[in-house]
Amino acid sequence: MNKQMKNFLYLMIAVASMSCSKDDKTGTPVEVLPEGYKTENVVIVVIDGPRYSETWGEANRIYIPNRNQMLKDGGVMISDFSNNGQTKTNPGHAAVLTGKYHDIDNSGIANPNTPSILQQWLKFTGKPSSKAWIIASKDKLNVLSNTSNAEWKDKFRPSFDCGSVDSKGKTGYRTDEETMEVIKTVVKRDQPNLLFVNLLGPDSRGHENNKPGYLAAIKSTDVQLKEIWDLFQNDARYKGKTTLIVTNDHGRHLDGVADGFVSHGDQCAGCKHIEFFAIGPDFKQNLTLNKPYEQKDIASTAAKLLNLPLVLNEGKVITDIFK
Repeated sequence: MNKQMKNFLYLMIAVASMSCSKDDKTGTPVEVLPEGYKTENVVIVVIDGPRYSETWGEANRIYIPNRNQMLKDGGVMISDFSNNGQTKTNPGHAAVLTGKYHDIDNSGIANPNTPSILQQWLKFTGKPSSKAWIIASKDKLNVLSNTSNAEWKDKFRPSFDCGSVDSKGKTGYRTDEETMEVIKTVVKRDQPNLLFVNLLGPDSRGHENNKPGYLAAIKSTDVQLKEIWDLFQNDARYKGKTTLIVTNDHGRHLDGVADGFVSHGDQCAGCKHIEFFAIGPDFKQNLTLNKPYEQKDIASTAAKLLNLPLVLNEGKVITDIFK
């Protein structure tokens, strides 16, 4: 068989590996991506509460130089990405992890009513809880490790380390620097395949009405994010097999809306507009996409990379960023 014929056959195989389906709601044909991704590990980092106007929306991206360089080095960024649910901490994190918007209490007393991608992955793979982790600076996010759904409650729970515990057993927030040390320990010790991280700096400084501290915290979390990526890239067990997804739980009021950067929680543009940045072996490189996607699409996209059939989620796969 000559080279031209071989190339033709390879093309036909590639075309055959892609199929079409129909959107359940509209009946419109949609592309179904072929399986066989290189990604074996997914890291999702939620940077708590910066406004888009101080991250990717800032003209020179002076507060996120590491992410900006990672984009140039092979990442993807979506400029039209939104939280269309509650723009608060626990509901936002729950939407990222479950692929569904939740009307849950923000104080950390209620579990999501849908199992997270971590629970579903643990059940699907049969792996131990040490292979899927939630590590958060805020103690109230420990509720994400479980669900109120009767069929899933108390089953297939991931490991978690959220906030701090004092000598009397009382929990509270901890610094992102402390959270980073936990991440390093867990990755080295357990070699997890799924890692979900919360870094609280921008949100905490914002609520303190500390504008210089808020901006400094955005810079600090950008440095910490690069440390997380390097942690995986410098490990032969992860390099070339790991996808990183970065987003926010919510934004903040724009200047002139309510109390501006200090607070959040409504449906104003500043609260809803959040970031999406990702880098990994199965995504396009150096791509800025101006097409609307939303927070609940992250779980479906991560599940697609892992060939995981999600249940009860409502998000869609962000097909435009796949190679």
